[in-house]
Amino acid sequence: MLSVLAVILESFDSLRRSYSIEFTLFETFSVLIFTIEYLMRLATADLKYRGQNFFVAAGRIMISFYGLIDIAAILPFYLPLLISLDLRFVRILRLLRLFRALKLARYNKSLALVIDVLKDKRPELGITVFVTFILMLLASTLMYFAEHDAQPVEYPNIVGAFWWAVTTLTTVGYGDVYPITVAGKIIASFMAILGIAVVALPTGIISSAFFDKTRASKKSKFCPHCGEPLD
Repeated sequence: MLSVLAVILESFDSLRRSYSIEFTLFETFSVLIFTIEYLMRLATADLKYRGQNFFVAAGRIMISFYGLIDIAAILPFYLPLLISLDLRFVRILRLLRLFRALKLARYNKSLALVIDVLKDKRPELGITVFVTFILMLLASTLMYFAEHDAQPVEYPNIVGAFWWAVTTLTTVGYGDVYPITVAGKIIASFMAILGIAVVALPTGIISSAFFDKTRASKKSKFCPHCGEPLD
């Protein structure tokens, strides 16, 4: 939490100029702690995955969700030291330090519950994302043919019309690009209605999964035989 707070405070020019040395020292200390933690997880990988070869177990940790988060948390510090990089690219890499906030999920039951739900419902959410992409592609294609002649700048091609499809189907509707032809307005009306279902579908899937997980966790606190609460 302190590391993420330091990243936020460092974005203020006055603070960065006044406390640049302190920020650098704290960043070095934080990365050292995260690096030691990561190496210790690799060193004890065969204890986590018992019965597997050490290198196989270490590889599983490296490609796991939290393993990738750990790498993203420390990588921006080491890359500039190992290879010569464009300074602008280095600044972008520093944003990856915010991934350290996701490390809290390892120690927080609420965040861990969110990740468990997403993992359990990955197939359903994957199908929803695929269907949503198909609808957006269809919407952008129809809108391109309906609006291109009337608005060649706003709808230059199907890819350009995809931005309109994203803002419409997600019910955001920035209003920077909108149809002016009759056909375009009819298409937009149908897509706006479909957008409600597009947003509601993954919301319902995740909500039901949260309910099931919460109910299961409450049941597990009582003995299945006598019904007495467990310590």
